[in-house]
Amino acid sequence: MQKFKVRSARDLGLQFTDNPHKMIGQDGAYSIPLNGETLWFFGDTLIGTRDPGQSLWYLDGRAVGAADMSGRGTIERMINNTGLLLHEKTGRNGLNDYQYILDETGGLKNLIPLFKHEDHDEIRVWCQHGISLGETIYLSFVKVRMLEEPNGVLPVEFEILGSGFARGSKKDWVFERILFRGNDLWWGSSEPRFASAIYRENDWIYCYGVIADEQKIQQCYLARVSRGNIENPSDYEYLTDQTPRWGKNIKKAIPVMNGMPNELSVSYNTYLDCYLAVHSLGLTGITVARTAQAPWGPWSDPVELWHVSTEHEKPLPYPKLIYAGKEHAELAEDSGRIIYITFIEFEDYFPHLIEITLEKSG
Repeated sequence: MQKFKVRSARDLGLQFTDNPHKMIGQDGAYSIPLNGETLWFFGDTLIGTRDPGQSLWYLDGRAVGAADMSGRGTIERMINNTGLLLHEKTGRNGLNDYQYILDETGGLKNLIPLFKHEDHDEIRVWCQHGISLGETIYLSFVKVRMLEEPNGVLPVEFEILGSGFARGSKKDWVFERILFRGNDLWWGSSEPRFASAIYRENDWIYCYGVIADEQKIQQCYLARVSRGNIENPSDYEYLTDQTPRWGKNIKKAIPVMNGMPNELSVSYNTYLDCYLAVHSLGLTGITVARTAQAPWGPWSDPVELWHVSTEHEKPLPYPKLIYAGKEHAELAEDSGRIIYITFIEFEDYFPHLIEITLEKSG
């Protein structure tokens, strides 16, 4: 495993705030390279205005809770998931050359819409990672059920029902969830949420998925599938030991690392000559990286990349919530010596871009 340290770090601020669509916040921020551009995939997206000095997540002094925020307070519309096309090849000057994917009315398009029987006040479909294979784009998602009453700590609460894939293309940006035995959820609530990160090497597609163990520690597992079988859950194999060995029985899968929320990234870093995984360290506000000589590890201990420092005009009515740390490897410079990462601070609720310059050590 390659040892490294952070030589320097530069804060490039909140991204996508300057847009013509009254978009005032979105999380997730996964990036999926296409031919010559990048699809960015987001989770809950808010359209409207902000009430200066007020928490985005409290309306009339009360936590927003489970219901769709559309038409409430200063929020005109809440969209479960959206996307944009980024044309820039580097993040050095921030992310400015982009266009949102729009629907027939000219508004931001909901890439993976709810089914007719899914109540928008109860069910949401949130972004995970994705991959482009030829003309087809596969988007990974988690489906969640919003809980009616927040637990008093955070303004929103939910339970994850499972994860799956949707299929679409650039031709019309219409995505349909792929059903397996009549179910859109390939992995259920008691299984890792594949694919919160996807890494392709030759004909293999590696899918990372996260779930908490009995001690409530988030553990990351690894599945793989050949490119031609990505749409068939029966063909996925799970890492069962570090030899490595793979098997079809998900109950025998072993974790490869831990400590992240539900999101992370995995890439190959040419400068370090190893694989690089980036994720938030729990909800501490620290974004870290790990290295390994193979996609399955063993992965190193986490190395701090960036420690978030946030200040708000008024004290928040809930603990600071910082999550969704990940790298966008397609923006890297100098063979990966300079990388670009994003994270989300829940009140800012825009992707925050950081430039990290790495240095080999040891």
